[in-house]
Amino acid sequence: MSWNPSLEPHCPQDTRLDAIETLIVPRAHDLGGFEVRRALPTLKRQLVGPFIFFDQMGPAEFIDGGGIDVRPHPHIGISTVTYLYKGEFQHQDSLGTNQMIYPGEVNWMTAGQGITHSERTSDQTRQGQNALFGIQTWVALPAHAEEVAPAFEHHGQEALPMMEGEGKEVRLILGHAYGERSPVQTHSEMFYADAVLQPGAMLPLPLDHEDRGVYVVQGSVEVAGKSFEAGRMMVFRPGDPITIKAGQQGSRLMMLGGATLSGPRYLWWNFVSSSRERIEQAKEDWRKGRFDLPPEDNHEFIPLPDDQRSAPRPVK
Repeated sequence: MSWNPSLEPHCPQDTRLDAIETLIVPRAHDLGGFEVRRALPTLKRQLVGPFIFFDQMGPAEFIDGGGIDVRPHPHIGISTVTYLYKGEFQHQDSLGTNQMIYPGEVNWMTAGQGITHSERTSDQTRQGQNALFGIQTWVALPAHAEEVAPAFEHHGQEALPMMEGEGKEVRLILGHAYGERSPVQTHSEMFYADAVLQPGAMLPLPLDHEDRGVYVVQGSVEVAGKSFEAGRMMVFRPGDPITIKAGQQGSRLMMLGGATLSGPRYLWWNFVSSSRERIEQAKEDWRKGRFDLPPEDNHEFIPLPDDQRSAPRPVK
């Protein structure tokens, strides 16, 4: 699939730096030899379009049978997407899904009224040295879809639109952009794409989305003549024409955004909702064992955190 040629004449060179509404430097967390960098939510910016959570996982190398073991845990009110650059995951959920995910593929899990899942390095992969590098995001559901039935989709990389040319490759993971649409069934308008740019290549951001952000995964980019290194997220003012230029070593980006939500969302642990009461109910349901566990991974789970000093907080 060729790059949409209609994009090429419209790469503005005079983008002003004040078009960057927010610059986010993710917080790094060491999870015992495995680093996670969280760009969303932050105090500066809680959401980009419907994206309410954004974690960079790794890069990490595991030896001697090592890997990740995220025990079964619950979600409500969101869809989650796992996208890998390197390594693999085994996803299991309370719908009975048992799915491996590899680089360039997408696991799209809609929690809706409630789901549990686990994410682990498979036994086969643990037999040798293995690696993990990728991004995991949560997308808050619009109010009318917060209580939909839970669902799961998996799409291989061959099913995702790939646009390439002029030193850039863009794989569309979710939503629509540049005249293409992902096969993933979403509940609101959005875009989420993996872009690889050769040194000096230029990429205009879609203009048909209200909120737009870019996370620099590798290399560096220039915006209005200022350089931004890996591990930075820029959120841009609505409506401004923006072009990203790759630095001297090239770059890899995750582009994200879409329509803003109609109201605030409350976030507590793994629960997201437009209602504080709904989160309190989810907490009680998990505490009382009312969530089903993945049928093939039900021997352990992550208990509810100590919530005596915690309350759902609004995310706007």
